[in-house]
Amino acid sequence: MLTVEERQEIEKEIHHYEHKQAACIEAMKIVQRHRGWVSDESIRDIAAMMDMSPTALDSVATFYNLIFRKPVGKHVIMICDSVSCWIMGYENMRDHLCRKLGIQLGETTADGRFTLLPIVCLGTCDHAPAMMIGDTLYRDLTPEKIDTILKQYA
Repeated sequence: MLTVEERQEIEKEIHHYEHKQAACIEAMKIVQRHRGWVSDESIRDIAAMMDMSPTALDSVATFYNLIFRKPVGKHVIMICDSVSCWIMGYENMRDHLCRKLGIQLGETTADGRFTLLPIVCLGTCDHAPAMMIGDTLYRDLTPEKIDTILKQYA
C-alpha cells in the first residue's frame, strides 16, 4: 500500500499533466525514491491512481530501464555498453568491476551495497568508457579510477 506521503507526491505530479496516465513514470520514480524499487503491490496501487491496468503500467516499468522491479543495492552502478564504450574498453572495465565487487551484471553484492547493471548509453561518448552511480557520471574510466570511485561509496 502506498504511503500518504507517496500518494501526495504522486497527486502533485499528476496535476502537471493533461492526462494522469502521462505521470505514470514519475509516479513510479516517486515510489522508487522512497523504497528503492517498485514492487508488484506498488504497481497495482499506482495503476489504480493512474486509471491504468497493472499490466499496462508494468509494461511501462519494464521498458524504462531506470525503474527497478526487484530490490537493488544501496548504490546502483550503471555501466555503459554502447558502441563507443566497447571501442574504448568497456569489456575491461566491466570485468574489473565484476572482479572487484564479486558479482556479475544484474547482481547485487552480498552486503547490499552495490548492484551492477548495463545501460545502453550515458550520452558521453567522447569520454568513454563511462558509468553512473546514482546521479553521478564517471567518465574516461580506468581500473585505477574505478577503484578510487568505489572507495567513495564505502
